[in-house]
Amino acid sequence: MGYLTRVFHASEDENRRAILEAMPPRPGAVLLDLGCADGTFTTEIARAVGAERVCGIELLDEWAAKARERGVEVQAADLCERWPYPDEAFDIVHSNQVIEHLPKTDHFLAEIRRVLKPGGYAVVSTNNLASWHNIISLVLGWQPPPCHVSDEVVVGNPANPVAGAEHIRAQSHLRIFTGRALAELAEHHGLRVDLARTSGYYPLPPRLARIATRIDPRHGAFLIQRYTRA
Repeated sequence: MGYLTRVFHASEDENRRAILEAMPPRPGAVLLDLGCADGTFTTEIARAVGAERVCGIELLDEWAAKARERGVEVQAADLCERWPYPDEAFDIVHSNQVIEHLPKTDHFLAEIRRVLKPGGYAVVSTNNLASWHNIISLVLGWQPPPCHVSDEVVVGNPANPVAGAEHIRAQSHLRIFTGRALAELAEHHGLRVDLARTSGYYPLPPRLARIATRIDPRHGAFLIQRYTRA
């Protein structure tokens, strides 16, 4: 495994650590994880915040089954349709690396606002279009790594650790945000930005990346934003 690949995976781990830092404890909370995958991180969040009930939405059957084994109440639903929950049902809503896969980002944020209780909070994390590794890629005439142009294969950047890899449509990225764009869209849909930060700083390892994002929070690899109802 090369250095860039190790940093790639370490930065994803660092992002999950930073997400947990952004989620204040809420003992007895009802938690919703959007795109909960196999439930591993979902249950970690639940323990960290003290959630009493843990729900998730996951479209892939194999992952949904594993999440259920971990105690997550999973609904197999399409995030681009109305979610199968009543208004104001959740104290905490979480989404990590999901919004960039969706064609209906307005619907996604509007649904977060709908199902979030007054006084609750939501945390959304996604790739940062304004990160330095994306900017440098463009300067070199390469495709920014998170900006996919194919539903079948990753192309356009020889430094991308997953260059040439095949992926199914559900894994391709459709919309990549800057921090400002994500915040303004959230506010448009009735969510107030309570916290905005970044994590990861390619090609730096996590410890150096933490220092870099404190000095230069606009250009980290991942956006992390926390919202309350406006």
